[in-house]
Order: sequence, then C-alpha cells, then structure tokens
Amino acid sequence: MKRLAAFLMISLAPTLPSMAQQNWSLKACIDYGLQHFGTVRVAQYQTETANQQARQALGTYLPQVSATGNFTDNLKLQTTLLPAGFAGPEPTRISLGSKYQTNVSAQLTQTIYDKSALLGLKANVPNQKLADLTVRQTREEIIYNIATNYYQVLIVQQQIDLLKDNLQRTQQVLNILKLQRDNGVIQPIDYSNTEVSYNNTQSQLSVSENNLAFALNRLKYQMGLPQEQSLSIADSVTSRQIPTVELPQFNTHSLVAYQKAVTNLELQKLQLQRIKAGYQPTLNFTANYGTLALGNQFTDGFRNFTGFGSVGLRLNIPIFDGFQRDAQVQQQRLTIMTQEEQLKLNMASFGLQFNNAQTQLQKTQTNIQNDDRNVKLAQEVYNITTLQYKQGTKSLTDLINADNSYRQAQSNYINSLINFYQARLDLEQSQGTLLTFYNQL
Repeated sequence: MKRLAAFLMISLAPTLPSMAQQNWSLKACIDYGLQHFGTVRVAQYQTETANQQARQALGTYLPQVSATGNFTDNLKLQTTLLPAGFAGPEPTRISLGSKYQTNVSAQLTQTIYDKSALLGLKANVPNQKLADLTVRQTREEIIYNIATNYYQVLIVQQQIDLLKDNLQRTQQVLNILKLQRDNGVIQPIDYSNTEVSYNNTQSQLSVSENNLAFALNRLKYQMGLPQEQSLSIADSVTSRQIPTVELPQFNTHSLVAYQKAVTNLELQKLQLQRIKAGYQPTLNFTANYGTLALGNQFTDGFRNFTGFGSVGLRLNIPIFDGFQRDAQVQQQRLTIMTQEEQLKLNMASFGLQFNNAQTQLQKTQTNIQNDDRNVKLAQEVYNITTLQYKQGTKSLTDLINADNSYRQAQSNYINSLINFYQARLDLEQSQGTLLTFYNQL
C-alpha cells in the first residue's frame, strides 16, 4: 500500500528526550506515552489475565489431588440391640465402633474424557489473540490522541507567531500614523482606530498564549507526563510546504475493531459448543489411599494404623435437566446471531468512516493549496498597499483593509493545516495503520 507522502512539515527527533531536556518531537511524545500512559498497563494486565486463564483451563485436564485427615472422639458410642438367640438366650445391647478414631486419606481424580473441558482448552488461542488485539488497540488510541494534541500545540504556536508578526506590522503603521497625526496630515481618529486594532491583536495574543498552556496540559495528560513537568515542542510548521497525498486502498481486515469482533464471535461459537458438550457423558479415573487407627484409649487413636485403598472409573451420563441446557443453547445462538448482525453493521460503518476520512483529506489538501495562494496574494497586496500609502496614493482605509485581508488569509491557512492534520490521522485510524504511521516518524 502506498503511503501518504509529504504530510508533516515537521522535523522529528529520533530519540526520546530525558526529563531534563526541554524540547520534544512528535515521536518522542508518542514513545513516552506508550511507556507511561495508564491504559498501556491496563492492557498488559489483560494480557496476563488471558495467560492465567489459559493455565486455569489446562488445569482442568491435569490430575486433581487432595488429602484429608480427621480425628474423632466418640463421646458416646451408638448402641444396637442384638435379638435373642443371636448372642445368647436374651436380647443383648452392645456398643458399635471405637471411642477414638483417626483417618488420613488422599484422593486422585484424572479426567479421561470431558468435551467441555477440551473446548475450554481450545478457547485459549482466541482469548490470547483478543488480549493482544486489546494491547494493539490501546497503543493506536495513544498514538492518535497524542498526535491530535501535538498538532493542536503546533497550530496554537503558529497562531501566536502570526499574531506577533501582526503586532509588529501594526506597530510600524502606528509609528507612521503618529508622525502624520503630529504633523496634522491625518485626523487623530485614524490613529485611534489603528491603535484599537493593535490592542485587539494583543488581546488575541493573550488568549492564544492561554490556549497554548491548555493545549500543552492536554498533551501532557495524553502522554502520562506529570502536569508539573515542563514541556516544550521542538517542531514547527513550515508554512510554505504544501502536503500531497496518494490515497490508499481500504482493507477491513486490517482494522483492530474488526479483528476483535471476529475473535469475539469465534469465542461465542466455542461457548455454544461447550454448552452442547454438556449433553455428553464424562469419564474420570479415581484413586484413593488412606490409613485408619481405632481404639478405646486415647493413644490407640494414633497407632496401629491400617491401610486401605481403591481405584475406579466414574462415568457421569446427563439424562434430564428440566430443559435448562436447551435454554442455554438457544440463548447462546441468539447471542451469536446478534454479534454476526452487529459485525455486518460495523463493516458498513468502517467503510463509511474510511470514505469520509478520504474525502475530508482530499478536501483539506485542496483548501491548503487555495489558502496558500491566498496568503501569498494577500501579502503581496499588503506590501504594495503599504508602499502606496507611504507615497500618499492609497488611503488609510485601503491599508487597513489590506491588513485585515492578510490576517484573514493567514488564519484560513492555519485552520486548513489543522484540518489536514486531523483528516490524516482520521484516515490512518479508519484503515488501521496508526502503528505504521508511528513507525515511519
């Protein structure tokens, strides 16, 4: 797949800066976020949970061994009555058992056949795949969020630079107007109107500087960087390099969301098989061995042990459960059909998102080219008007109008840049290539 070309007008540093360094590139911010943002650790915990679930499923088919021990003091032994003629001419009452009894035994059970447990083992693979996909999705979300906020910082910085340039140009005009006012060439109101424009630009600069602080704080949050840590962006927007684009082909199967949905559907189908497997018999091998001590004296309960043991097979055949399992089967089938329909809807939605992102990217690229030409034209008109005003061939109104047009053209160009950056990210996200985008930085 061909990649989008000449997208960023940014110089990217190759390594992650240390905490003591002041300037951060986009790649450095993403590198830091992939290591420190909390959702990464959450996804890693989910992966480890899947590993432990695999161990648990395997354990159901391994031998199960347990041991028990008990000591009994029969305070009052049970008695029974022997009929006459059995132990004498008269009925005889006797006590059964011993006062003290110690029993120690061990039991072993080994599953020979249990289809439900076998299907549980089979589910380990999609479970692990789902956990890995969650990690990848988390990394993509971090890349998207950091890049979005990074571009916001760049754009605000560019706005600040333009406002400072406007202030400088307006100050130069004020200096000329002041001389003209003092010499009586213009009315004081002309100077005051321009001074109002200068003050408004200063107010806009103050707002933009606050917006820059907010944008940096949002970027720190998305990186997992402490708010008290200083952060300065190393890159800047090169205003005259026009980005070009070669649009890629769409492939739904590359999307993490699609792969997760397919994997979830696979797990649900395995769950249906496990429920059905409950109709089948299970067979287990059993073995136990123990030792027993009996006596009417306390010490006799801990000596003269007699061993016993047995081995066998235990077969369990389900016959009738009141249709409970059948209800579970029908519920699971409905769950599968629901997810299949939802997957179809999602695939249509994925295609829509890609087409919209592609269209938006083409539109913003065209806007950048148009706005770039407008900036150049507006700058040329402003420079000529300024010269003509100094020569007395243009009025102050013409100069103010040219200045306003120049400012508006610059503002439009900046808006087109941020729209293009966002459209590029949206396109990368819609085709599942954010990790590739990151690796190419």
